[in-house]
Amino acid sequence: MTSDSTSDNKPLERLDDKPLDHFDQAVLDGQAGYSKPFLNLYDLVVYRGTAPLLWRCPPTVSRRLYDTGVGARHMDIGVGSGYLLHHARFPVPDPRITLVDLNPNSLAHTAHRLRRYQVATVRANVLEPLPVPDGSHDSVGISYLLHCIPGSLREKGIVLAHAAAVVRPGGVVFGTTVLSGGVPVSLAARKAMRLLNKQGAFHNDGDTLDDLRAQLDRHFDHHELSVRGCVGIFRGWTAD
Repeated sequence: MTSDSTSDNKPLERLDDKPLDHFDQAVLDGQAGYSKPFLNLYDLVVYRGTAPLLWRCPPTVSRRLYDTGVGARHMDIGVGSGYLLHHARFPVPDPRITLVDLNPNSLAHTAHRLRRYQVATVRANVLEPLPVPDGSHDSVGISYLLHCIPGSLREKGIVLAHAAAVVRPGGVVFGTTVLSGGVPVSLAARKAMRLLNKQGAFHNDGDTLDDLRAQLDRHFDHHELSVRGCVGIFRGWTAD
């Protein structure tokens, strides 16, 4: 990983130099679809399409989660197009934002979209410890990511542990994930999940609400968990 600092008017960029063959193939498959053309359509496809129409979770739910969760030093894991950060109401005019993703297209797209802020980018596999100092952030957002990561929630819950490690005492980790069990799943959503799991874009055919709750219990001092459609919406706080 290389790093260099800049003035407040330019983004701070931090990139992980690991080659693609370092990462597990299933992990690579989960992020492979985030091409530059797709990222230009991401907001429409996800926040105006699949989220409200299939998963039954309108974008206002995610935006409210960010408005009430982001801190002055915020990290986003699995950044997509940066839609939620672009619209978020930060508690300070000059937040420091760290973007973590395996896909370089997503990092570049989102960093450019947020160029009005001071931004650092980290290319990393979130199943491994994050290459940033422990306790260095006030908040971490993980939106619509866990269902893309291979393994059961009992296995990929380690992502929550890695996120918890980088927030300060009393800091918050929040996010959303599409679940397949313990939540209402429409026939259309079930068919879409089956196809996405077959393609390797999703890995959530065994993800249940109870397993998500168990992981939040395990990795946080206390948490909140609610459901909208088939989406689990969570907040977890580290001990003060």
